[in-house]
Amino acid sequence: MKILNNRNYVRSAAIIFLTGCAAFAPFAAEELVFEEFVPASTLEEVQSQMRKLPTDDIWWTVNGEDMAWNFKNLHMLFPTVTVYRQGQVQPLTRNPMSEIGEYVISTPEGRMTFDDFIVSDQSTTMGIVVLHKGQIVFERYPRMQEHEKPVYWSTSKVFPATVIRILEERGEIDVNRPIEHYLSEMEKSSFAGISIRHILDMASGLDCPDEYESWDACYYLYSMSIGDGFRTEAAPDNPYEFAATYQATRDADPGHKFSYSGLNTFILGWLVEEITNMPFQDAFTKEIWSQIGAEADAAYIAPRYGIPVTHGGFVSKMRDLARFGLLFTPSYKVVSSKKIISDDHIDLLRNGGDPALLRNAGVPFLAEAGIKHNVYQWDAVFENDSFYKGGWAGQGLIINPTRDTVAVFTSYFKDDQYSEVKVEGKLFEVLDGVFGQEN
Repeated sequence: MKILNNRNYVRSAAIIFLTGCAAFAPFAAEELVFEEFVPASTLEEVQSQMRKLPTDDIWWTVNGEDMAWNFKNLHMLFPTVTVYRQGQVQPLTRNPMSEIGEYVISTPEGRMTFDDFIVSDQSTTMGIVVLHKGQIVFERYPRMQEHEKPVYWSTSKVFPATVIRILEERGEIDVNRPIEHYLSEMEKSSFAGISIRHILDMASGLDCPDEYESWDACYYLYSMSIGDGFRTEAAPDNPYEFAATYQATRDADPGHKFSYSGLNTFILGWLVEEITNMPFQDAFTKEIWSQIGAEADAAYIAPRYGIPVTHGGFVSKMRDLARFGLLFTPSYKVVSSKKIISDDHIDLLRNGGDPALLRNAGVPFLAEAGIKHNVYQWDAVFENDSFYKGGWAGQGLIINPTRDTVAVFTSYFKDDQYSEVKVEGKLFEVLDGVFGQEN
C-alpha cells in the first residue's frame, strides 16, 4: 500500500500505539525576556471550572477545553509535592528560526504552515518549545500562558529511569538483579524474580497494561491506590502495599515483549526511594532539577498520602522541561556545568535497547517509521537518533543528541472522539524537515 511508504503517517501510527497505551534564519541570539504577567484564569473561571469536576468518575475523563484547563491547574485540584530548583537561573537565549513556523505540512483541511496549524481548530496544541544548540529557536503558547505548569502525563516516566541510570553508574544499583534484591517487600509479589532491567524496558511479562475503563483491572486498581483513579470501596489503600501483594497474571516471559504499564514506573520510583533513603521528588531534586538552572520549582501531584504520581503526574514550566532535555545533548553546559547524563547513558539509549520487545508486542510500522527500540522507559528511539517519550493526551519530549535539538509539547483531547490532529506527528515532520540534514 502506498500509505506504508509515507514515513510521517506510519511514524504517527506507531507513536499513537506506544503512547495510547536547515539553515538558520538571520537573527542574532537574544536574551530571554519575560512577558508581562497576565493571569491565566479569572476568579470566576476558577470557581466555574472546579464546579465542573465529575463526582462519579475521575477528573481526567473530561475532554475539550475543560480538560485543557484541568491540565494547566492540577495544583488547584490536588495536593502536590515539590521538586525544587536551586541556584541562579541559567538563561536560555533566543535565536528564532522562521523555518519552523513557516514549514508547510499537510492536514485534513489542506496544506498550511506549522504556525497556522497549531492555532487552527484542527489542533489542541497548548504549547511548544524547541531548542537547537541550547537556544530557543521556536516557542509558542497558543492555548496557555508561558508561566503555567502543565501536566506531562507519561512523559514523567523517564525521570525515575534517568535517576536509576545515574545510581547504576555509581554502582549503587545492578539492574540485572531481581527487584526483590533491593525491595524485600516484593519477595511474594508477582514481580518477584523479574529483573530491574525488564521493568525499566516495560517488559515484565505481567498482564497489567494501562487500563482506564474496567475498575477491577490490575492497572486501574493501582491507579486507585495512588489516587490517580476514581476510588471505590474496593480501592487498595496505597500503592506500596498494592505492588507488594497484588498477584498479576503472566502473559509472557520477562524480557520477551513490550507491555506498557505505569505500575512499572511506580516500582522504579520506589526503588529510587529505597536506595537514596528519601522521597522520590527529593531524589529527583538532588540529582537533576536543582542542577539545571530551572526558572521555577516543579511538582508532582500527590493525591494520596503525599505519594508522588511518578508514572504521570509531573508539572513544570515548558522551558524547564526543555532544560532537562538539554542534559542529553552536546549543549548541556548551557544549563549545567556538570555532565549529569554521561556519554555511556546516551549510548545506552541509542544502542542498548532490544528491538524484539516492540516487534513481539505487535507495534505497527516499526521499520517504516524508523523506530529501532524502546529502552529505560523511553517509548521509542529512532534510526535518526531521536529519543521520544509521549504522554497520554498529547504531551511529549523529543531529544536528538546528534542534531542537538530538544522539543517539548503539550496538548489535550478535543472531544470524546479524539478528533484533533495530533501535534506530535506534525512536529516530527517539521523537525525532520528543518534539521534532518544534520544527521
